[in-house]
Amino acid sequence: MSLSAVSFQVQPSSIGGETGVPGDKSISHRAVLLGAIARGRSSVRGFSDGADCAATVACARALGVPISQPAGDTLQIEGVGAHGLRAPAGTLDAGNSGTTLRLLTGLLAGQTFDSVLTGDASLRRRPMARVAEPLCRMGAEVLTTSGCPPVRIRGGRQLSGIHYRLPVPSAQVKSALLLAGLYARGETCIEETDPARDHTERMLPAFRCVIERRDRCVCISGGQQLRGCNIDVPGDFSAAAFFIVAASLAGRDTLVIRDVGVNRTRTGLLQALASMGAAIELLRPRRQGGEPVADISVRPAPLRGIRVPPALVPAMIDELPVLAVAAAAASGCTLITGAGELRLKESDRISVIAGGLRALGIDVQEAPDGLSIEGGTLEGGRVDARGDHRAAMAFAVAGAAARGPVEVSDVANVGTSFPGFVASARAIGMNITGGIGGA
Repeated sequence: MSLSAVSFQVQPSSIGGETGVPGDKSISHRAVLLGAIARGRSSVRGFSDGADCAATVACARALGVPISQPAGDTLQIEGVGAHGLRAPAGTLDAGNSGTTLRLLTGLLAGQTFDSVLTGDASLRRRPMARVAEPLCRMGAEVLTTSGCPPVRIRGGRQLSGIHYRLPVPSAQVKSALLLAGLYARGETCIEETDPARDHTERMLPAFRCVIERRDRCVCISGGQQLRGCNIDVPGDFSAAAFFIVAASLAGRDTLVIRDVGVNRTRTGLLQALASMGAAIELLRPRRQGGEPVADISVRPAPLRGIRVPPALVPAMIDELPVLAVAAAAASGCTLITGAGELRLKESDRISVIAGGLRALGIDVQEAPDGLSIEGGTLEGGRVDARGDHRAAMAFAVAGAAARGPVEVSDVANVGTSFPGFVASARAIGMNITGGIGGA
């Protein structure tokens, strides 16, 4: 059976109980790369078990970094220091992970050896010029293939710090420049007009790296030596988002999702859902490894359509597919704008989500940078996730709230971010089968 033939079958469901979610992908990637160039051992607890983060581990090992996994969600990284990476024997494969590809491009721009980065067919269609261009301004030699991977990096270039204003919010570009900045002469400052995820700048001080924030800039001075440390990874908010919406639309009683990262640069979905009338509470707020963490309590509630503020979009870009499902079940119209970045993800998510919701009986209009969704009744039907893991899980949530059974095809890539999705969904009452290894 081909991977594209893998599907979910979802029946109307009744959601409730208590659950957890895998470790945060974004934080897990960064812990591996910073631990790799630190001096001494780093221990990462709660590491994401998805294929994307496994790709980062594989690339780090190919660069000569010893990494072991003494427990299921714990990594031990024997850091080789800032100048201890070695030339890989072949091309580094990032799989489906844009984070792996872009952050490694920044890290490798300052090394003494040449390297080549690639990924799967989907990743090879994603834009890399937005990373290559500022790195070249720093003095790196980074060559793309018509603006996309494979990416070729010429080693031995002396980098110089720059002041760079991000044209669009991008945590991956920002993080790539911060990593390159560690190898640059002088200071590198990245200016943001709208805040993107800030996990890198939160984590660097744990590795004894000095980061400065000035107005809308984050700045790093080159030549700093990182020191190994222990990182506790909270639950991934992007994974929790699917269950938050499922419990809002198809809840039988309260659902509690434990130990979830609630970094303000990630939780725009909570603000949008609150405006729609969702009944969500953050319980036991606390800090874990420099990140805000809470248990998220969700009760079923009728939702109403809203105009999503474009300023919220950067803090919920990965959650927009499941927000669209919430909008489909809400009363009235929901308008999403300022989300053109969705067309450059693992799929053209605007097109994929629009097509899937139409197949389930919802009136959806596409725009270049968003969607207009007229809420109604989700019907049964068959939808194609087009190999996009977030679309697949969003459509599974739609199936839980639909009036009839929903089949979601081409879902194998769910394993890149949430390999235990089916089992976790079933544990909270979602009536779902299928997927790789599914019941």
